[in-house]
Amino acid sequence: MAKIEIIPAIDIIGGKCVRLSQGDYERKTVYNEDPLEVARMFEDAGLGRLHLVDLDGARAKRIINHKVLETIASRTQLVIDFGGGLKSDEDLRIAFNSGAAMVTGGSIAVRDREVFLSWIESYGPEKIILGADVRDGKISIAGWQEESSIELIPFIESYTKEGIRKVISTDISKDGMLQGPSFGLYNEVLKTFPDLYLIASGGIASMEDIYQLADAGVPGVITGKAIYEGKISLQEIEKYNQ
Repeated sequence: MAKIEIIPAIDIIGGKCVRLSQGDYERKTVYNEDPLEVARMFEDAGLGRLHLVDLDGARAKRIINHKVLETIASRTQLVIDFGGGLKSDEDLRIAFNSGAAMVTGGSIAVRDREVFLSWIESYGPEKIILGADVRDGKISIAGWQEESSIELIPFIESYTKEGIRKVISTDISKDGMLQGPSFGLYNEVLKTFPDLYLIASGGIASMEDIYQLADAGVPGVITGKAIYEGKISLQEIEKYNQ
């Protein structure tokens, strides 16, 4: 079986570790007051990566929770990709100075292509991840509060031509619902871009979902709620990674 990189997620609102359902800020569950504690739990289970999302930042359209990033980066060895509200060169500077190894840009890639392209040029495609979050096949932005008219495949293509090699794609309708991921969506993306480092996100409900994505050749997967709700244990992930 092909191996898949399992990346746990921590979403931050008000400095706390939360999860939303389908991106709805009104449907929020607080799982832990201390994101560092959660990050250390992941690290203790042998995980090397972390997907850290500043949900306050996504709403405010600027970086907010960089102190949380700094704390986790300085007190763990986790390789962190950070996203949520990164709109300016200054936001990016703060994120990297606070310890992010990579950043994810979604809304900015839709709204201000020139700025996003300048980030790829300045920092290199290893450090910049394209966020391609979809609802009904169309890209969503601003913490999923706004729809665009842009379709997923052309959107990814427009940036792979510019050097992007890593993409996180979330099917918003699946996110936080624990009903399985969008296998069809990821198959379509990989068929079109076989060399892409595609990270699937949204809907993961069990290790079986992760095995299926691995079998389909998906290189990476983000899971959050399934871990917090006990649908996937850290022991299972540890065993898989060994």
